[in-house]
Amino acid sequence: MSRDPWSRPTLEDLRAILESIGKSPVQHGREAERLELSVPAEIQTSRGNTIASMTREISRTGIGLVHRGSVSPGQVKVRMASETREFEYDVQIEWCQPCENGMFISGGRFLGQRTTNKV
Repeated sequence: MSRDPWSRPTLEDLRAILESIGKSPVQHGREAERLELSVPAEIQTSRGNTIASMTREISRTGIGLVHRGSVSPGQVKVRMASETREFEYDVQIEWCQPCENGMFISGGRFLGQRTTNKV
């Protein structure tokens, strides 16, 4: 049975990608500390397409994502949910590049939080 090319990456997919990338020994001079975070997310493009994704990392200023299919740089909405809340953010995708198994990793800068709803 073939896998849906637009399905959300699994935690196993995410782990394999993170292991293949490894930690960079280079100090990137980031303005905010990044924390590893693996939760389901959705990217809504400016054209209204919704792409299932997983978060890789998050900071006060931005977010890293993994997903199937390329996302063009530009403004998107990113939705995430915990057991008690849903979050929606405006994000400026700064870059997107291919990685293992036909998936892509991307990074974006938060432009603002749109909503927080209790589940």
